[in-house]
Amino acid sequence: MKRWLPGLLLLLTGLAHAQPIEITDERGVHVSLPRAPQRIVTLLPSLTESVCALGACERLIGVDRYSNSPASVRALPQLGGGIDPNVEAIVALKPDVVLLAKSSRVTQRLETLGLKVLVLEPKTHADVKRVLDQLGRVLQADDPQRVWRAIDASVSAAAQSLSPAAKATRVYFEVNSGPYGAGESSFIGETLTRLGVKNIVPAALGPFPKLNPEFVVRANPDLIMVSVRSAAGMEQRPGWASIRAVRDGRICRFAPEESDVLVRPGPRMGEAARIMARCLADKAPK
Repeated sequence: MKRWLPGLLLLLTGLAHAQPIEITDERGVHVSLPRAPQRIVTLLPSLTESVCALGACERLIGVDRYSNSPASVRALPQLGGGIDPNVEAIVALKPDVVLLAKSSRVTQRLETLGLKVLVLEPKTHADVKRVLDQLGRVLQADDPQRVWRAIDASVSAAAQSLSPAAKATRVYFEVNSGPYGAGESSFIGETLTRLGVKNIVPAALGPFPKLNPEFVVRANPDLIMVSVRSAAGMEQRPGWASIRAVRDGRICRFAPEESDVLVRPGPRMGEAARIMARCLADKAPK
């Protein structure tokens, strides 16, 4: 019996992957796959990272131009952006399924061309947990919620590492020099809340509102978080020299690699929390 066991387990695993999969995506569309997909195209970095975190990186055959983590995906064909993908190149790869965001403009075209399309777009912590579960079912992954548990534990640990003084900090997180800020209802805002700090951009303004620069001046944050790419000239904006964070030099300028981690709602949100916590430990008023 012991000699048969490995072969039996392999057979059962193969049968599980051969079972039809039924799933309802973000559009409310019912998608049916004949079996767990072995050739996958992702057109959103957070989905690329999620597929890999669930142990199916080797099934990826193409990604969007922004997907760069883990390092192995950089060798895959780049198929444009999520909004402007190269449809012909995607079709030529003959994927079993294409994973993309609700904002993509080519969903219907891909379906018309005979491809299976699954729309999944995590925007909040709850969304990330749900999408991991959905992807886990599609990939037939073992215990997909292990990834969420790791994220959750990392965010909690980052929060526990902060002093009471750091948690009293009023923070402005700028996602783009528009300026666009991360509001309390965004996944970035949710992480800031879990870290215990005060976000100056209220939930009522939406997840990522475009702000009047004067709003930030009036809010007068203690600390600013911003990417190096968006920080140029920040101190020279009208009135910004008077902001407490600018005046006292309490600005965390994140390198591009860190910014990629911070702005993607996916498996690296625990790492994002650690980056924010380090910023607060270094720059928050004591």
